[in-house]
Amino acid sequence: MRLVILDNYDLASEWAAKYICNRIIQFKPGQDRYFTLGLPTGSTPLGCYKKLIEYHKNGDLSFKYVKTFNMDEYVGLPRNHPESYHSYMWNNFFKHIDIDPNNAHILDGNAADLQAECDAFEKKIKEAGGIDLFVGGFG
Repeated sequence: MRLVILDNYDLASEWAAKYICNRIIQFKPGQDRYFTLGLPTGSTPLGCYKKLIEYHKNGDLSFKYVKTFNMDEYVGLPRNHPESYHSYMWNNFFKHIDIDPNNAHILDGNAADLQAECDAFEKKIKEAGGIDLFVGGFG
């Protein structure tokens, strides 16, 4: 774990986005080599996501060969509900970048068997080779 203390939210968001960008670029992802990123939700990462979108739109970063796994989802909240983490991630990040929707993994909080959903999610992470970089937020 790395702790970096900066003067304000905007500087911290930019630092985090640059770090993520550099890690992806240095990894050199490709068709047979995906970078796997663990992502948070909530208000903490919004500034970082905005900077990552900016890097993508400027042509500095592609998510074509990136797989993501989100750490949480509300149980019982429909995925299309505006406050679900599925909606949050698509509205605030995924729809603005070139990630393949099949590579953006978010738990199904409405699964009939939540334990089986969690087990399947863990299996997908293992099949992806684990998480290369997990970004945490502060709640």
